[in-house]
Amino acid sequence: MANVLVVEDERDIRDVLRRYLERAGFSVLTTGSGAEALRLLASADLVILDLGLPDIDGTDVLREIHALGNLPVIVLTARSSTDDRIHGLELGADDYVTKPFSPAEVVLRVQAVLHRYSGMPAVTGPVTYGNKRLRIDEGEHKAWLDGVLLDLTPTEWGLLAAVTAAPGRVYSRYELVNRVRGYEYAGYERTIDSHVKNLRRKLGADGADVVETVLGVGYRLGLRQDDAR
Repeated sequence: MANVLVVEDERDIRDVLRRYLERAGFSVLTTGSGAEALRLLASADLVILDLGLPDIDGTDVLREIHALGNLPVIVLTARSSTDDRIHGLELGADDYVTKPFSPAEVVLRVQAVLHRYSGMPAVTGPVTYGNKRLRIDEGEHKAWLDGVLLDLTPTEWGLLAAVTAAPGRVYSRYELVNRVRGYEYAGYERTIDSHVKNLRRKLGADGADVVETVLGVGYRLGLRQDDAR
């Protein structure tokens, strides 16, 4: 499941794109800040980037992304002139979508750009962790621990899916809020702790070892991913 970072200052547009992308099977992060986008790049497989950001000009963000490596970018902007389009492509954008736009078309463009890139993550079936103790099926949104199907709420599933996406990686509360709830609301960050507590309870006696706390930072998966066979 590829991770798409949507960088757009209009919240309604962020929410619409999230819904369409998630329906298409993508994991989605969103932000309205160019500075925050640069901090979230390590979690992204593709960026949808609005050029009209409030804190940093989108073209500067695009330059930074291009300088960091081979990360695909689809520019989303109201700047529709031919010169603007050419300039965006020259800066390293892989595609250019002008507003107003069709969300369904954006999803198709995301799929097409990712198809052109090699090495993108693709989940073809259940993945196991900790010598097959934990089993995750992204396609069916199901998880098992020690052979027992876990009865998870959507939020708990989202948390578990997030930490298992990159075993050992530490996720901040902000990133988890973004992945699970789909909006940037500082007051919600602390409630993540309550959802993690409930998830650990359902994971049983070893819950705190499966979803580990990293003090002052956030949470990570405490199990190693098993080798594919």
